[in-house]
Amino acid sequence: MKEDNAILQLSGVGYSIGERQVLNDINFSIAPGEFKLITGPSGCGKSTLLKIIASLLSPSEGTIQFKGQDYTNLSPEQYRQQVSYCAQTPALFGETVYDNLIFPWQIRDKRTEPDTFLAFLTRFGLPEETLSKSINDLSGGEKQRISLIRNLQFLPDVLLLDEITSALDEENKHNVNDIIHRYVREKNIAVLWVTHDKDEIEHADDVITLPLSGKDMQEATDE
Repeated sequence: MKEDNAILQLSGVGYSIGERQVLNDINFSIAPGEFKLITGPSGCGKSTLLKIIASLLSPSEGTIQFKGQDYTNLSPEQYRQQVSYCAQTPALFGETVYDNLIFPWQIRDKRTEPDTFLAFLTRFGLPEETLSKSINDLSGGEKQRISLIRNLQFLPDVLLLDEITSALDEENKHNVNDIIHRYVREKNIAVLWVTHDKDEIEHADDVITLPLSGKDMQEATDE
């Protein structure tokens, strides 16, 4: 991929906690319509990297360019509507699934009909009654799918996914994979997906493998 086609580009990105170097000199870019996976051993900073790209953490060094400019030039609200992040453990809010699905519409001052939500629920293998269900009564897999639907109602330019099928059975996992791949092909969104799933890795355009930091590698060797 040519860098001048990149929608998102990381140059020399690093992140430290105290004296511990979690990420060091991360360099890659992604273009519209590209599907890239981020993998690596436990503790190598995969989730941390996604949070940095999502502007939830600030890098200790390096730069992130979004559409050709430093991502800090945009307000967090503007940026996060274009670069959307789904965590492995979803942060749902309010009381019901409806509260979560209506939120993206409310912050954009737009109105929608319940049929819009029901179509998404059906697409992701969830029954219609899920819409009125308490978030406290959802399984882990249901929460992951609701979080994903919440982020897909207004398609971002870049979608960041952190192990978002980890709580799903095989049928629902394949369904989610198909949906994401379809958005990449048909809607030209860019996807960065943290995963250990071999099937997902096989279907990626590129795989970014993060190493353990030097200190963590030494500790792993000593164990």
